[in-house]
Amino acid sequence: MNDHTDDKASRDNTAPATRDTETIPPPPSAVGEVFGDRADLAIRYVDFLATAGLERGLMGPRERPRLWDRHVLNSAAAKSHIFDGESVVDIGSGAGLPGIPLSLARPDLEITLVEPLLRRVNFLEEIIESLGIDVRVVRGRAEEKTVITEVGNADVVTSRAVAPLAKLAGWSAPLLRIGGRMVALKGSSATEEVDRDSAALSRLGFTDVHVEIVSAPDAEETRLVIATLGSRMGGRGSRSRGSGKRRG
Repeated sequence: MNDHTDDKASRDNTAPATRDTETIPPPPSAVGEVFGDRADLAIRYVDFLATAGLERGLMGPRERPRLWDRHVLNSAAAKSHIFDGESVVDIGSGAGLPGIPLSLARPDLEITLVEPLLRRVNFLEEIIESLGIDVRVVRGRAEEKTVITEVGNADVVTSRAVAPLAKLAGWSAPLLRIGGRMVALKGSSATEEVDRDSAALSRLGFTDVHVEIVSAPDAEETRLVIATLGSRMGGRGSRSRGSGKRRG
């Protein structure tokens, strides 16, 4: 699985450094609006990314000033297209984006982070334990049978800057229930990717493929590629269909 460009780990030291206002970006006023009574946890999460995350190579140095607007608030904006109480699998989670911001903004969601590299998994588990949030981490690649067995039948599979859309859809489809949705955070080329890969998504059983632009206050816009799994390829190339429960 291809990885996030700036969001992967390296080293085995744990606790974040003491908060240093010169190196950690100050929380914008929107933090309380987006995260509510979990705003303090979101601030601690950014502290992790700006200190231990930078030291271990999960975040590039140039990303430190943009952690809030480009990464954390940007990720949390996807919450507007996830229904109450849904199970969400974040594939190629890296530094926990978008899964951890979604969990902080929407504690009703059942979040699982899927990440193949051990040191990144350790980092995620440290953050989750420190923040005291109910998020599961599964080590592996989304396409592995063991991961599909463990986290499959999800309502939503999400990701952020993991791979080209067709490949990402191929990893997402086996993890979704029929009627579940891929909600992929993409860059400015989202519409072009949908146009380019629409036939591949259709072959995988995805329908209603479209782009939504969402935003959180004090954050960059987020482009979501949303697609519903209407059917999946069954044995011998046949289509299998289902009527998975729809929420909303």
